[in-house]
Amino acid sequence: MKKTTLMVTLLAFAIASFTASGQKADFNGSWKLDASKSTLPQFPVILVRIDVTIKGDSLFTERFYDTGDGQVYPFTENITLDNKEYLITIYDMPRKTKAAWSESGLSLESSIVINGNSGPEDFISKETWNADAANKTISINFKNSTSAGEESGVFFFNKAE
Repeated sequence: MKKTTLMVTLLAFAIASFTASGQKADFNGSWKLDASKSTLPQFPVILVRIDVTIKGDSLFTERFYDTGDGQVYPFTENITLDNKEYLITIYDMPRKTKAAWSESGLSLESSIVINGNSGPEDFISKETWNADAANKTISINFKNSTSAGEESGVFFFNKAE
């Protein structure tokens, strides 16, 4: 009887551990930039807030960008988490985005055609999102590329209460 109870208990712990390790991070909520901890890119447009809703395999975001002059420009995006590419237009600029879960969190890749000094060019961004539920924070590691070069860093966001 003791062996059966022990085996059932061990099996329950094994299942619970497997289930817990297979859970995905919770990014749902409204997140505000902690500029003091973040790497702010040289490019003057900075993500200052992001609202995230993940339901099943669907990712809905509303991103708010500060242009450096105090104006904030939002845009929404609704994509799936299966690495399928989606095309939207933001302020007359086409943007392609795809997202998927990865071992390190949530991975997003996007490309937007911006009007640079020499005409239209691609602004490519790769992001890896990580969540810290205990501290109510998320981090977004980014790598941005244009014809002028690459820039990388990390944004830290606190959950808006």
